[in-house]
Amino acid sequence: MEKKNIDWSNLGFGYIQTDYRYVSNFKDGAWDEGCVTTDANVVISECAGVLQYAQTIFEGLKAYTTEDGRIVTFRPDLNAQRMIDSAKRLEMPAFPEDRFIDAVDKVVRSNAAFVPPYGSGATLYLRPYMFGSNPVIGVKPATEYQFRMFATPVGPYFKGGVKPLTIRVSDFDRAAPNGTGHIKAGLNYAMSLHAIVDAHNQGFDENMYLDAKTRTKVEETGGANFLFVTKDGKVVTPKSSSILPSITRRSLLYVAEKYLGLEVEEREVYLEELSDFAECGLCGTAAVISPVGKIVDHGKEICLPAGMTQMGPVTQKLYDTLTGIQMGRIEAPEGWIHEIK
Repeated sequence: MEKKNIDWSNLGFGYIQTDYRYVSNFKDGAWDEGCVTTDANVVISECAGVLQYAQTIFEGLKAYTTEDGRIVTFRPDLNAQRMIDSAKRLEMPAFPEDRFIDAVDKVVRSNAAFVPPYGSGATLYLRPYMFGSNPVIGVKPATEYQFRMFATPVGPYFKGGVKPLTIRVSDFDRAAPNGTGHIKAGLNYAMSLHAIVDAHNQGFDENMYLDAKTRTKVEETGGANFLFVTKDGKVVTPKSSSILPSITRRSLLYVAEKYLGLEVEEREVYLEELSDFAECGLCGTAAVISPVGKIVDHGKEICLPAGMTQMGPVTQKLYDTLTGIQMGRIEAPEGWIHEIK
């Protein structure tokens, strides 16, 4: 199979239309069979539920070429389950896990010419999403939905290599207690747009959101979970019911404990203890781990000693081990690597 004529090594993290995508519609209480289509356009009513009341959820995962030439995805079953959880919270019908995995297979297989070659630093990013499609004028859930999945080749999230980030403690709240912070809903990200633009305008790379109730505990950024490393090498991640359960974070915690023999702790992390940590990273699908060098709390600078100029040693080991598993250089735990055949 001949690859597309793309300059893989110079791809950015943006949308490039590929040849095929998957579509399935929910109507009269059931999902149809679904199909792969070349039509990239979405046609819906001007009164569609998604346009009126933001009834939409999404996921993000990658397909890539391993060292031995296989095309694989990483733990897509967890994306499927998280999307089911998101759907339940927004009163949307669940798209079954087996159907989700089948859609991943079909989209990647159909767009195999867009899967970047091994060693290019690029991947094929998959975006599954679902939205209320029928007219809804009163405040209520839609009765018809569309599930779609498209693919786009992307380059490294951080062009030119990973550089330690400077983030600020935000005055904005990301999610309310008992709200929707634990699901991957479009509305959560819409709420974060002003905060991230403001952070960038102030010279910061990202926001650190605190819990909305007490504003004393660390939660996450607009699109990534936090990992901290103590001075004695323990890996610590914040625990909260309003944090999105990151698949990358869960995988990194497993790698830390089972592959690297590190102590792992998931607990409430307080703002006042940040200066006690040696390393900090943001973890997510796009970049795996991005090191944080400095956290600014309203003028007070908290510098992470191991991450000011490059990734700290523990963060680097976590990154190298997880990417090694993903790329086939290190043996993966059972069920983590899903091969597209």
